[in-house]
Amino acid sequence: MYAIKDISDHPKEIHRKLNQLSNTNKFVIVATLSGLSAIFQAAGGLLPGVGFFISPLATAPIILCSIVSFRYGFISYLLSILLLLILQPAELIIFPFTTGLLGIGLGAAFLKYKKRLSIVISGCLVLVMGISTVLYVFKFPLLGPAASTSFTTLTALGIILFSTLYSWIWVEISSACFKRIKVIIFQ
Repeated sequence: MYAIKDISDHPKEIHRKLNQLSNTNKFVIVATLSGLSAIFQAAGGLLPGVGFFISPLATAPIILCSIVSFRYGFISYLLSILLLLILQPAELIIFPFTTGLLGIGLGAAFLKYKKRLSIVISGCLVLVMGISTVLYVFKFPLLGPAASTSFTTLTALGIILFSTLYSWIWVEISSACFKRIKVIIFQ
């Protein structure tokens, strides 16, 4: 079955290769990817319409930084938040609890697990916790008028289904990108 199929070793090989770099080179990579992540996330507020299709891409640079190491992924996450404070403060409630958090969770899961299903579930759990925190703790209408900020079973099931699908999509996109990144790095 496809869901329990192993993920390739590309993330671990990229991790090993990038960890051979000096700390200065790693920080340059982290800073560049953090800038990209902040720009992608800010696009949702700066470019109405088309920006909402660009802003989910903010997850990718955080995943890649988390592949270098969890520490660098977290630094990238914090740096992206600080850049968003300057570029688009309205995105500060969304990025830290959704796209950024998913990037850290998936990056760590790619290094820890081999099974595709384990990685998807890890990403799903992180995203469900982030969305639930924004929706039910901060009472921010993240999902718009479609979902109430008071807990309902139907909304919770919808969040879980969405998070699973979204996490699965990012696992597949990341796996495809890791193949290309590995080719570039190992030339």
